[in-house]
Amino acid sequence: MTDYFAGDPRTNHERMLAGDLYMAADDPQIAAAQQRGITLAAQFLAAFATDVDGAQAIARELFGSLDPTAHIRPPVHVDYGTYITVGPGTFINYGLMALDVAPITIGADCAIGPNVQLLTPTHPLDPQMRRDKLEAAKPIVIGDNVWIGGGAIVLPGVTIGDHAVIGAGAVVTRDVPARSVAVGNPARVVKTL
Repeated sequence: MTDYFAGDPRTNHERMLAGDLYMAADDPQIAAAQQRGITLAAQFLAAFATDVDGAQAIARELFGSLDPTAHIRPPVHVDYGTYITVGPGTFINYGLMALDVAPITIGADCAIGPNVQLLTPTHPLDPQMRRDKLEAAKPIVIGDNVWIGGGAIVLPGVTIGDHAVIGAGAVVTRDVPARSVAVGNPARVVKTL
């Protein structure tokens, strides 16, 4: 296999955090962080069944930053959880998939519908590099007072501006300006608010 990191003394975890190509396999720091996320997500789901409000404390432990006035319904699926920030007054419905290899920032007073996917990972187009398990990630930023409809998918590197609306089932492949309504696959702006 090609030594893609010759002369680069960083760990794969350090490369991941920098947004550079890295390999997740065989990095004990990455494996431990992923296991932490899996464990806390399972604890959150179990606790929610008997104590909806109390379970939010576990969600705050799972996420890097979860404002006390935000509310999340499980299940949630994360790579780490650590790299997700959720602002005040935000509501996230059932089934969030937030693959936070790069940071995911969700602003204040957002409404995230059920089964929304926020996907930061990217993979090389080169087939050999993919075979060699290289990957990277780009951050996702969601502004304040954004509504993302159920089943929408937001792809790596996308920024959604304040007060925007993303239609249910949309696949957001590029930035959406503030005060816009975007729908479809790929999502297109159809209205300005």
